[in-house]
Amino acid sequence: MTDNLNVPSSATASPSSPSRRQFMEQSLTTAAATGLAISTAPAVVSAAYASGSDVLKVGLIGCGGRGSGAARQALQADQNVKLVAMGDAFDDRLQLSLKVLSKAKEISEKIDVPKERQFVGFDAYEKVLASDVDVVLLTTPPHFRPMHLKAAIAAGKHVFAEKPVAVDAPGIHSVLETCAEAKRKNLSVVSGLCLRYDGGFRETVARLHNNAIGEIHTVVANDYRGSIWEKPRQDDWTDMHFQMRNWYYYTWLSGDFNVEQHVHYLDVGAWLLQGYPVKAIGLGGRQVRTAAKYGNIYDHHSIVYEYENGARLFSNCRQQSGCKNNMSCFAEGTKGRAEVSERRMQIENGETWKFKEKVKNMYQVEHDELFAGIRSGNPLNNGEYMAKSTLLAIMGRMASYTGQEITWEQAFNSKLDLSPENYAWGPAPKVEIAIPGITKFV
Repeated sequence: MTDNLNVPSSATASPSSPSRRQFMEQSLTTAAATGLAISTAPAVVSAAYASGSDVLKVGLIGCGGRGSGAARQALQADQNVKLVAMGDAFDDRLQLSLKVLSKAKEISEKIDVPKERQFVGFDAYEKVLASDVDVVLLTTPPHFRPMHLKAAIAAGKHVFAEKPVAVDAPGIHSVLETCAEAKRKNLSVVSGLCLRYDGGFRETVARLHNNAIGEIHTVVANDYRGSIWEKPRQDDWTDMHFQMRNWYYYTWLSGDFNVEQHVHYLDVGAWLLQGYPVKAIGLGGRQVRTAAKYGNIYDHHSIVYEYENGARLFSNCRQQSGCKNNMSCFAEGTKGRAEVSERRMQIENGETWKFKEKVKNMYQVEHDELFAGIRSGNPLNNGEYMAKSTLLAIMGRMASYTGQEITWEQAFNSKLDLSPENYAWGPAPKVEIAIPGITKFV
């Protein structure tokens, strides 16, 4: 299999806010000026941390529903941990998250986020990193993941990074470089691709990798679901406010549905096939979500990924109301077949095996293992597969947007950078809807 990913290791912003590249560079400069640890020397886990006798201080960057959930799980993952800083682009999101978390009896005593450690705006992440935290939870819209991850590792922080980890190839390059740096510094990078932390998935995939159905030659990954939230425009919102509030519907912020959500089962497909494809071709479009309020993402994608050995990953996702829902992964091998999904784990190879055990919530397991790794001095690093599986999803989007066959090399070397010209509460990136056959690969 071809593998080109082993690279070396609501505040108001000014009209002259930086580009993404400048933003990332300035964040590191700011980190140095504010006293953040930016040493490239390996991080040392103290004996106190290793024994669990010292407090691990947590910072939350991105206070939406998933961020609040991640914070709750982090606070339940270790006996001696506290949430001490929070940051978000919008104050109302931060306040709602803090209120909800503070009402949860099992974690309320582990929350210590006074007003001076509540940060709002595009630069909120810098201020959280400067707040003497040990672990940060990165749960903002995916566009910001590469720059936030880079700044967090530069500052010597352990990281939980929600999926996906980028929306374009330049972001993937950044994440790979940052995760290599995290390994050198002995820092954690745990991915929000939670199915890899589910006990049933782990057991079933292990059996399949142990030849339970022979050589796997076909995988089908489905993600059929209904519509999701939207935020009606308010009179005082600029275009950037509107897009940030409705980040899911803008490719530059979410990566599109194929990247933002379907990445879960695409990752399972890659996990089953133990690698990544050489090319992809497919289709997609806007059939139901055609109104301007839905930005520029598609509401369906269907992609065929081909592997060097001829194996294929068939990927289908749809987000339309009133239709049959199905989220699952199916594998066909030379000796049988399997279903690997949240509803059922089953292998058929002349006999039928089913996974029937009760397992711990996978979202909680992610954080349990993150904090256990920190305490033991053996931090986890999921950087390789979280970056590659994100690129797998981006590659599929490239194929559906352009209508062309896209190779792994093309996807990885793409020069398309979806970043806005600057980060400010004014104009927003132009909304352009991809048209297959007309939209060019960049």
